[in-house]
Amino acid sequence: MPHPRLAQEFIDNKPRAQWHDKSLWFVREKRDRMASDVPEWEELRQHASAIKMHTMSRLPDLLEQFEINAKSLGVHVHWAVNGDEHNRIVHDILKQHDVRRIVKSKSMLTEECHLNPFLEQHGYEVVDTDLGERIVQLRNESPSHIVLPAIHIRKEEVGECFHEHLGTEEGASDPAYLTEAARHHLRERFCSADAGITGVNFAIAETGGFVVCTNEGNADLGVSLPKLHIACMGIEKLVPRASDLAVFLRLLARSATGQPITTYSSHFHGPREGSELHVVLVDNGRSGILGSPEFRRSLNCIRCGACMNTCPVYRRSGGHSYESTVPGPIGSILTPLSTPEAHSSLPFACTLCGSCTDVCPVKIDLHHQLLAMRGFLDRRKLLGMSKKLSMKFLSGLLSSTWMYTQAGRAARTALRWLPRFAVYNPLNGWGRQRDLPVPPQESFRQQYADRQNESGDKS
Repeated sequence: MPHPRLAQEFIDNKPRAQWHDKSLWFVREKRDRMASDVPEWEELRQHASAIKMHTMSRLPDLLEQFEINAKSLGVHVHWAVNGDEHNRIVHDILKQHDVRRIVKSKSMLTEECHLNPFLEQHGYEVVDTDLGERIVQLRNESPSHIVLPAIHIRKEEVGECFHEHLGTEEGASDPAYLTEAARHHLRERFCSADAGITGVNFAIAETGGFVVCTNEGNADLGVSLPKLHIACMGIEKLVPRASDLAVFLRLLARSATGQPITTYSSHFHGPREGSELHVVLVDNGRSGILGSPEFRRSLNCIRCGACMNTCPVYRRSGGHSYESTVPGPIGSILTPLSTPEAHSSLPFACTLCGSCTDVCPVKIDLHHQLLAMRGFLDRRKLLGMSKKLSMKFLSGLLSSTWMYTQAGRAARTALRWLPRFAVYNPLNGWGRQRDLPVPPQESFRQQYADRQNESGDKS
């Protein structure tokens, strides 16, 4: 379903849309305060961008280096071309160890590969142990945000969900009470699990180790009790050296949630004694993006979610309106690259305001890439005629000074004198969610000319 239609369904619930907008803007403001406390913030962003660009320029060599060093630590390394192969590899590993119960920490890659439903179809019990992920799993939903997966759900709805699935008191919505109930529920799953599955935030070619960042410690507990740990990793998660981690760990949490660092940044260098550690390296279209001069910078993404927290469209339309594992600005680039026919509307869910580019910790030029993506879709003839015609009309209007001046004069006059219903009516989709400001008596050009004349008279 196109993004505008799904977004409309979210917006129709005005209290939820307003609350969602304010909640995410609150996180964005925390990010700004944290960034302003680091004098070298822009230098860190520039350095992180340079590291990622260097990594992508040498990705095959660095992946081989990572594999060699990981194997020397006793890690089993697997390669998957796509999501289906990734799922088969994970299934084979689990089958070899007679696993039936799995605890899993947050991993956008496994969401991308649809690992949970695949394993459940094969008779496994899969429990997401991140609290937000567990809430959406119990509600049979997908995450709506890559860092705050249940940001679209109010505490009263969590209470109803826990009453149904965990047996909490009916009508209870106190966060402390609900969190304690979830803790007891998950503790039983941790203790009975046969295997733990995690994602990977950063992998280090130099050492063969990797890092998993969480705020709840669920990844640590999930892989400490079972004898089997499977880490699922997109090939773009690599950094060359251990010293590079310092740059990214300073940027990640500040950009994601406005905190100095994640509560747990866990380093894994080989399996525990008597246990097995498997790393599955997944391509799933990333090599194709790497070969694209227009879009390869999107692989620099460290999945902090800052672009979503600042995006005026995402904040008001909700993550599910994107129908994508990774929603928001970065998702509106990555998703159409893999499934352009199904998601051709996503790059147009953008005002090109550039706020996403301003906050990206690795300096991806997101709004430029979103503009390029529109051209990419046009070349594949995936734009509707109404959009093409309206763009042609606007192109002609904006390229003619006389037409632009006359249109502005007519619009100012109409907005001052026409009755409100003539502008804000069901036929005007643009006016459904927006109130235009009171139009000025004079255009900017007229005001500028008047001030120039005034300054000339004074001199």
